[in-house]
Amino acid sequence: MGKYKRILLKLSGESLAGGNRLGIDAEALLHYAHQIKDLANKGIQTAIVLGGGNIFRGLQGTEKGFDRVKGDQMGMLATIINSMALQSTLESLGVQATILSGIPVESVCDKMNRKKAIGLLEQGQVVIIAGGTGNPFFTTDSAAALRALEIQADVILKGTRVDGVYSADPEKDPNAKRYETLSFEEAIRQNLKVMDITAFTLCKENTLPIIVYNVNEKGVLYDIVIEGKSRGTLISSATHA
Repeated sequence: MGKYKRILLKLSGESLAGGNRLGIDAEALLHYAHQIKDLANKGIQTAIVLGGGNIFRGLQGTEKGFDRVKGDQMGMLATIINSMALQSTLESLGVQATILSGIPVESVCDKMNRKKAIGLLEQGQVVIIAGGTGNPFFTTDSAAALRALEIQADVILKGTRVDGVYSADPEKDPNAKRYETLSFEEAIRQNLKVMDITAFTLCKENTLPIIVYNVNEKGVLYDIVIEGKSRGTLISSATHA
């Protein structure tokens, strides 16, 4: 059936904007939805956490005078908008998808509930977990780690614009080194900012691996999850050479 049975996919809000900085790009949504459908067709239980930076980012809001709590709440609501867009696209492809949220919005989605999420996954539905953790001061990366642990996911798949974790930004530094594998200790010590330290710590303490991959590569999720191919960087509790 594949290398992993249950996964949590983490996508940034910016990835949904496609070539634009803001908003939602229909082609980008369709690209991700087709990859998710391929996994669902193979029986992979898939949960998804989306960021909201393509609509509103809480920390940026505070720089413009927003109260931090209000800014983070606005960011969490932005993730619900993105989740609704992805749900609609998945359903247009014949994939059943349910949104659960850290912030319940009546008539749109129910509140995140661990038992319900696992039940839906076992029924073959894609579960999109919106609203962050439901609390301010936590990023959607931290929310992804928390939700992955709650649903007992086998792995977190973190989508980025490059094919793994590098020692520096490869878009700016041509000498940046790409890592095939990393330990959580190495990622934290080197201050590699692919995920925040809270997310890394949660995963480290609960031995939950993270795979960082390029969201724009065709068939990448299928290769990683079904074929077990190395098409990104594996971050785990193991010590790597």
